[in-house]
Amino acid sequence: MGRRGFLAALLGCAVAVAVLVAVVHAAVTYDRKSVLIDGQRRILFSGSIHYPRSTPEMWEGLIEKAKDGGLDVIQTYVFWNGHEPTPGNYNFEGRYDLVRFIKTVQKAGMFVHLRIGPYVCGEWNFGGFPVWLKYVPGISFRTDNEPFKMAMQGFAEKIVDLMKSEKLYASQGGPIILSQASIRILLPRIENEYGPEGKEFGAAGKSYINWAAKMAVGLDTGVPWVMCKEDDAPDPVINTCNGFYCDAFSPNKVYKPMMWTEAWSGWFTEFGGTIRQRPVEDLAFGVARFVQKGGSFINYYMYHGGTNFGRTAGGPFITTSYDYDAPLDEYGLVREPKFGHLKELHRAVKLCEQPLVSADPTVTTLGSMQEAHVFRSSSGCAAFLANYNSNSYAKVIFNNENYSLPPWSISILPDCKNVVFNTATVGVQTNQMQMWADGASSMMWEKYDEEVDSLAATPLLTSTGLLEQLNVTRDNSDYLWYITSVEVNPSEKFLQGGDPLSLTVQSAGHALHIFINGQLQGSAYGTREDRRISYKGNANLRAGTNKVALLSVACGLPNVGVHYETWSTGVVGPVVIHGLDEGSRDLTWQTWSYQVGLKGEQMNLNSLEGSGSVEWMQGSLVAQNQQPLAWYRAYFETPSGDEPLALDMGSMGKGQIWINGQSIGRYWTAYAEGDCKTCSYTGTFRAPKCQAGCGQPTQRWYHVPRSWLQPTRNLLVVFEELGGDSSKIALVKRSVSGVCADVSEYHPNIKNWQIESYGEPEFHTAKVHLKCAPGQSISAIKFASFGTPLGTCGTFQQGECHSANSHSVLEKRCIGLERCVVAISPNNFGGDPCPDMMKRVAVEASGQLLIEVGPGMECRESKGKRLMHSFARSFLTEANVYGDSIGYFVTN
Repeated sequence: MGRRGFLAALLGCAVAVAVLVAVVHAAVTYDRKSVLIDGQRRILFSGSIHYPRSTPEMWEGLIEKAKDGGLDVIQTYVFWNGHEPTPGNYNFEGRYDLVRFIKTVQKAGMFVHLRIGPYVCGEWNFGGFPVWLKYVPGISFRTDNEPFKMAMQGFAEKIVDLMKSEKLYASQGGPIILSQASIRILLPRIENEYGPEGKEFGAAGKSYINWAAKMAVGLDTGVPWVMCKEDDAPDPVINTCNGFYCDAFSPNKVYKPMMWTEAWSGWFTEFGGTIRQRPVEDLAFGVARFVQKGGSFINYYMYHGGTNFGRTAGGPFITTSYDYDAPLDEYGLVREPKFGHLKELHRAVKLCEQPLVSADPTVTTLGSMQEAHVFRSSSGCAAFLANYNSNSYAKVIFNNENYSLPPWSISILPDCKNVVFNTATVGVQTNQMQMWADGASSMMWEKYDEEVDSLAATPLLTSTGLLEQLNVTRDNSDYLWYITSVEVNPSEKFLQGGDPLSLTVQSAGHALHIFINGQLQGSAYGTREDRRISYKGNANLRAGTNKVALLSVACGLPNVGVHYETWSTGVVGPVVIHGLDEGSRDLTWQTWSYQVGLKGEQMNLNSLEGSGSVEWMQGSLVAQNQQPLAWYRAYFETPSGDEPLALDMGSMGKGQIWINGQSIGRYWTAYAEGDCKTCSYTGTFRAPKCQAGCGQPTQRWYHVPRSWLQPTRNLLVVFEELGGDSSKIALVKRSVSGVCADVSEYHPNIKNWQIESYGEPEFHTAKVHLKCAPGQSISAIKFASFGTPLGTCGTFQQGECHSANSHSVLEKRCIGLERCVVAISPNNFGGDPCPDMMKRVAVEASGQLLIEVGPGMECRESKGKRLMHSFARSFLTEANVYGDSIGYFVTN
């Protein structure tokens, strides 16, 4: 989410509340405690999954994992520019098949939180608005402007009518399937984080937001609507909160529930920036703190971030990856411990649901920075014990019992006595991920040079002076050529050995490549914080006529800001040659020719059909000619298995990628600058707090959906702006290379806890749980210690207290299995190595993959024995493995 300065107006958040359908129409209402479904108050956990940021073939798996993670609701924006690319021409196919996505959620038995917007922000190109909207006569975005309101209402009505025609509203009813009701739900919202922007518009903003609310309610969806970050949301619309924390939020009316429509699970990534991560301990703390305040709806933004395929990333400078440090990573794999720890949080809160929605909390001070929130009702008692101190543990007494609270944490007691969950105590495993190439998809590259010399032979148009880029391209391409000529007298002093000439160019962004007489002179780039470019470099002119060609490159259109539709892109000038005998020559008001896009784009070199229209350079000449503005193509076979795939683009510079004619997105090997100091979960979190990847390419790997591939002869096309080594591009698989766990003997493990008898304490032995991904088994225990181990996953060390049996116990219980469970007790480890001390078990295990190595043979575990076939040994020697090593077995 793009927030610099006021950090406002980004991700869509007006929503309508979900509804459950049985054989009769469900009634969906709300009161100050929660959303009511058929009169029943509910605590609802939701997660954002944006349908265009994954593929239809991924949707079912993503949604099932979200359900397994304890979610009730799936939230998504509706992307106007994807659905109406040109006025009146609609697209609801492929990744934009909104109805299929909602029905996939329905099939899983979950609710839908639909954010119609139609402004979404969301680091999406142009904030989700179609570019043609900018050219509607008299339009002004997101204010009391009739052309804008007319267009906005038209699209909102289109989406609502589509939902009604498919009978997806709760108020339209739905069948019961056995014991589970078929869910037909819609959570519509109108506008998005408008509050800060509305203040800029003043009276016109107030008038507009009142109109938007009235228009939305008038669409007669039968469910309530909400607006996020809009304190003035008019009745009956519910105003909601977005942010890293929302416990300080209160609705604008006492009869509205507390709803958190964006609990930020991490942060987006920009090229040249670091990876921003949010510790799960802090995220869980924020959610528990919101619930103990009375919050009843929490949506994680993002639960699965996915990929900005094509040119959908906005910003500008937002990466193709929209991973967002979400519980499900960009590829759809579970990110542990974030996924598992939140799953346990959801289970703990659900145990408290009836007291939470039935009573207001009684708040009691337990210490200087500690307090208890207690919910008592006829259905039971639930308590949240909070320690806001970010530096130290706290010993507190609650209901005559002693409790130890870690710093910056909340303990949940569903019966006001037994702790089943603490936000800072993570008992689930940590997954170690790797990207590895199996060597099976080597590529032979061919090259085609973009023809710079022929520019302006047939220009799109000519003009006196410089034109704004978007007004010319209408966003049909990232690229726009600005071309002019410069006459140089042979008597100029610089030609006789004098000081060289220089060229300065002022551009509104986002990237710029300078060519003189077909040769690249230099490049310059803006940033997301400052898109503008001030280029200065040598100008290698010669006597006579010189061709100056400026290639302006857009890196995603703006997605947030007051009147961002008026912002300029491209070369705005002045453009000046310095050092001539006459002094400086301003080229700004010369005649300029314009060419939209690249010649390769016009010939569709990125498509299966167009790729064969030119003669490609082959063989060793490709690697020897790493020139800018070059097209590369190769064919490859689809790798075996079902692991997610990615392209390793670390050897390239900047450009775009297509596979079988479909756009993977923009790539850019920009190295990350930041502060990657050690990150602590304690204390107030902000996006720059926990950074990773300093000194590395911000994004090296680019997701390749398996559904885009055919069994053989897949076409990969790369356009490179700067020059790179295509021979090192590799197709890699993403998988779990190892797992870790670090659990104390008194860990509140919700997996083994239940309230057998109300008010009676029940102790259950804590356990270490290790689980490999499907198709893997545990092949080695790299570290194990029962005692007081030190360090974290990957850096564990023995502490002063250590059981000598630790390693053998874990090997015996886990080797050769996909999952194992070990109780943390002295009996399991041959005695207590340090009585009267709290002990932990820390373990790091590596896994082995099932991978075909030849006809009739496959790598697999066989009762824990490692058998190596000579062919497999030679095969694995050739494999290029990124990350931790993994073991392989071969059996006949």
